[in-house]
Amino acid sequence: MTASFSLPIPDSIAQQHSNELVALIKKHIVDSGGKIDFAHYMNLCLYTPGLGYYSAGSHKLGQQGDFTTAPEISSFFSQALAKHIQDVFKQLNTANILEFGAGTGKMAVDILRQLERDDALPQTYFIIEASADLRQRQEQLITQTLPHLVNRVIWLDNIPDSFIGVILANEVCDAMPVHCLHFKNDRILQRYVGINNDDFVWCDNDIDNVLIADRAEYIQPLVGGNDYITEVNLTAEAWVASLAERLIQGAIFIVDYGYPQTDYYHPQRNTGTLMCYHQHQGHDNPFILQGLQDITAHVDFTALAQSAFDNGLDVAGFQAQADFLIAGDIAFLIAENSSEAGIESIKLANEIKQLTLPSVMGETFKVLTLTKSLADLLPRVQLADRRHSL
Repeated sequence: MTASFSLPIPDSIAQQHSNELVALIKKHIVDSGGKIDFAHYMNLCLYTPGLGYYSAGSHKLGQQGDFTTAPEISSFFSQALAKHIQDVFKQLNTANILEFGAGTGKMAVDILRQLERDDALPQTYFIIEASADLRQRQEQLITQTLPHLVNRVIWLDNIPDSFIGVILANEVCDAMPVHCLHFKNDRILQRYVGINNDDFVWCDNDIDNVLIADRAEYIQPLVGGNDYITEVNLTAEAWVASLAERLIQGAIFIVDYGYPQTDYYHPQRNTGTLMCYHQHQGHDNPFILQGLQDITAHVDFTALAQSAFDNGLDVAGFQAQADFLIAGDIAFLIAENSSEAGIESIKLANEIKQLTLPSVMGETFKVLTLTKSLADLLPRVQLADRRHSL
């Protein structure tokens, strides 16, 4: 693990908050016989009511938070996404949007603004948000900036039993709890979390879950006989399956950082993709700052696409974020706002570079487009389509 001594030190209130969560996690470990699988640990760190990172009230997004997402960087991301949404709406009698994990609400605001400009507003914009703090911020932002549209926005606790429209998930799957595997000396081990001298430690042991064991056997030939650590996101695959069951007609846009399977299990990626973020500093130690830092893993897009296909969805497109935004007319949208000058012009150029350059988000982030019961192909997702790599 990388050293964590350079990370900002939490204030006393934040540290007390973290200590409460640590005590709870240790109780789970003791009650479970001395160890819990990493997915359980990650779920407790992120989603424990009132204490988990996404369930507590700390600022997570933007300069004052721990990380920044594409919609926070530039409104052009959401405006280009709105163009893709309209391609789906043209094939539907009922136009709705369902966004998972809406952050500050900025993406919803920017999408609704663009759809209003294009006379293509949805009947309803649904939001499912696990964080009570973020939900409050979303409601406040939408009420302040789009008071005439606030009645179109409805917050839900669960996925509707049936849905027609567009489902959006920007940086959602990477925050779902993952199981960790360790391939070592021709053995397949699962990584658990235990306690040693009052500290959390990795404990490698035999796999005790049939689904994980089956997946591990599938992965083993891909990583060879090397000492190899990696992650499996069964939660994301089950989530895709649940969307497939409930989506009657429409499309799903999944935006996240990750790789197709051949790249995900590349020989050089032998320490996995698990990362933590605290005040915009990344590191790989999940056993500190519990409840105060984000814990993520890259997405295996092949696994998501396979789950979609197995559950009756069409895998309509797989693009790098840069290509997806270009297909969404981001260049035209920028040209429409080219009157900006001076510092604002430089700021705008930097935003676009962050979204589209391969060295930043343009190549690292991918967009998986899934559809159901659409008569025609979605033309924009055909641009630079990489489904062949899945």
